[in-house]
Amino acid sequence: MDHGAPIKEDVFGISWLDFNLSNVVMMIITALIVFTLGVLASRNLQRKPTGLQNFMEWLIDFVKGIIGGNMDWKTGKQFLPLGLTLITYIFVGNILGVIMMISVDHELWWKSPTSDPGITLSLAVMIIVLTNYYGVKMQGAKEYAKGFLKPLPFMLPFKIIEEFANTLTLGLRLFGNIYAGEILLGLLAGLMTSGVGGFIGGIIPMLAWQGFSLFIGAIQAFIFTMLTMVYMAHKVSHDH
Repeated sequence: MDHGAPIKEDVFGISWLDFNLSNVVMMIITALIVFTLGVLASRNLQRKPTGLQNFMEWLIDFVKGIIGGNMDWKTGKQFLPLGLTLITYIFVGNILGVIMMISVDHELWWKSPTSDPGITLSLAVMIIVLTNYYGVKMQGAKEYAKGFLKPLPFMLPFKIIEEFANTLTLGLRLFGNIYAGEILLGLLAGLMTSGVGGFIGGIIPMLAWQGFSLFIGAIQAFIFTMLTMVYMAHKVSHDH
């Protein structure tokens, strides 16, 4: 793991603005893969779906179940595109670094974008802002603001702290699991390149951990999507 990140400094001539080029590239690649899967699954739609269309329809039903478990469908159906986008984007992003990691001149270019805390925390901030936006939109600003004072007015500071805590836990949980997986894969890859004995001793653990990392990637995509819908339900429901 003796590699760094390809950092572009002084972007647009601003001394404090730096970009991690690997993050930019991997986010674009992840988005393109998800977009391509959506296009391929929706081409030549059949009444009796097979192949990728069948999988995507199952995934839509799965996300519907997540939403339906947290709020009534009349309210929650508008969040189906959000849930479907989150679960596919995060899963694809999670497994890109499991498939392979590519370093050029000791700079890591190909990895899971979700192994960077900046990306996962940005996703978390986006979700928290979005849930608050829909809370105001669907309840009205006055009614929504009252929710921060329930059951007693002195709860306001705790409600504000809760918003920050939700952001941190949502983002850092995803980052921690994916980053830890990539660290171990990198160590196993180093063992395999150390010689014939290292290759023989590392190949089986490498394959086993890659399979386990695929499972972890799917679980983390599910957890992030589920928690998003839990937070959304608490914001848009008049019962909370």
